[in-house]
Amino acid sequence: MIRVVYYYVILFMTLMMTIGGSVAAFMAIADIVSPSSYYQTYVDYKEMKIANKTKYDESGKPISVPELDEAELLAEYNTVVAQEKERNREMAWNSLIKSFGWIIIPLPVFIFYQRKVRRNE
Repeated sequence: MIRVVYYYVILFMTLMMTIGGSVAAFMAIADIVSPSSYYQTYVDYKEMKIANKTKYDESGKPISVPELDEAELLAEYNTVVAQEKERNREMAWNSLIKSFGWIIIPLPVFIFYQRKVRRNE
C-alpha cells in the first residue's frame, strides 16, 4: 500500500514538473516569435539625451543646452530599440532551453514509474 502511494506521489510530482516546463516552453516560444516592445518613446529618449548632455552651474541652473542632430539621434534610438528586442529574444531562447530541462529530466522518471504501476495492477 505505501509503495503504491509512493508511486502515485512520484507520478504526480513528475507530471506537474513536465506540465510546468511545457507551459514555460510555450511562453518562451511566444517571446521568441513576438518579443516585448521597447517602452521608452523617442521623445523621452531625446529628452533624456538632452538632460544628460546639459551642463549645470553650482546652483543647478543650466549653463548650456546641447544641440543634437535629429537624424543621428533617431538612428541611435532605432539602434537601442533593435538591441532591446534582440536582448529579449536571447533571454527567451535561454528560457526555452531551461524549460526543456523541466520537460526532459522528469519525463523518463514519470514513464519509469508509470510502467511500474501498470505492472503492479
